[in-house]
Amino acid sequence: MIIEKSLLKEALAFAVMITVECTNVGQSTIYKAAVSAGLSPNVFIVYSYATSALVLLPLCVCFRSKGLPPLTPILIAKFFLIGALGFGAQYFGYKGIEYSSPTLGSAMSNITPAATFFLAVLLRMETLKIKSWISQVKIVGTLVSIIGAIVVVIFKGPVLIDPYRTEYTKMAIKRGIAESDWIIGGGMLALSYLIGTVWYICQAVFVREYPGELVVVFFFNLFACISSLLFCLPSERNPAAWRVPTDVRLWSILYAGVIGTGFGVVVHTWALNVKGPVYVSLFKPLSIAVAAVSGVLLLGDGLYLGCVIGSVVISIGFYMVVWGKAVEKTEDEFEVETPPDEQTPLLSNRKQSSPPV
Repeated sequence: MIIEKSLLKEALAFAVMITVECTNVGQSTIYKAAVSAGLSPNVFIVYSYATSALVLLPLCVCFRSKGLPPLTPILIAKFFLIGALGFGAQYFGYKGIEYSSPTLGSAMSNITPAATFFLAVLLRMETLKIKSWISQVKIVGTLVSIIGAIVVVIFKGPVLIDPYRTEYTKMAIKRGIAESDWIIGGGMLALSYLIGTVWYICQAVFVREYPGELVVVFFFNLFACISSLLFCLPSERNPAAWRVPTDVRLWSILYAGVIGTGFGVVVHTWALNVKGPVYVSLFKPLSIAVAAVSGVLLLGDGLYLGCVIGSVVISIGFYMVVWGKAVEKTEDEFEVETPPDEQTPLLSNRKQSSPPV
């Protein structure tokens, strides 16, 4: 009975993580379809953040944990910071997908662990031990991820799967945005994930100060909505652009607001609590394959050799950094659990029993 429950738990966690990766790629795919149909990226970002905040507000009221610290002006300012950083990361991410493809976006997202490790070393949040083989693995993994990102951006290569033109792709061709500007898109995606890495580090620090994840996510979406409104409203002055018709453009906003932030955050949190961050990270490269298939079938994007080679290289570097972090965490836990005087009992006994010379 215990074995069956364990297998059921493993199967559920496996199925949930695949679902989460599919929904994340689906958000990028439906966004590009909506933009190809004429939706303004500025309108999409503002409305999606507003939808997320409205969905999370009643949840915060109903399920707010007791014993949380009061909301001080300094704490509100910190929430505004992660909201502004999150908006900046998402803005450049969506612009990068608009210029390239969801496949490139998914491939570039796998440089996040390497960028996090690099910034953590610069900010002295993590100690770099050059002589340690674990640090060497993480350094090599970081360099491999950077090389893969350069390959996937600069080298497009020959097409492996010819694009299949869909209704939305044909509309995009008429508007002159269907032909991808690979380098500009890749540069914007790299900037997006660099800002996202800073956002991730700041959020991890702030959650320790205010351990109410649901409240933190609500304020993140609220202040991201305010930040996006201050930036996007002057950029999109056409009143007609803010009226969204009931087609793929409206569904993309609802999907991003409800599924992307609601379902995705809840399930991700559950998986982190049940299986840990390493298990969750292992499914990240799966998004490349899902994005490639959905991009070819739904958006008419071509699959290019450079994207495949770069994605493989990035995934190798990704797993090297994640594996190094996992081994390092295991060794740290062993050192904490094992007292210093119990780690080498044979040597201690030998010293005590050996006669003086």
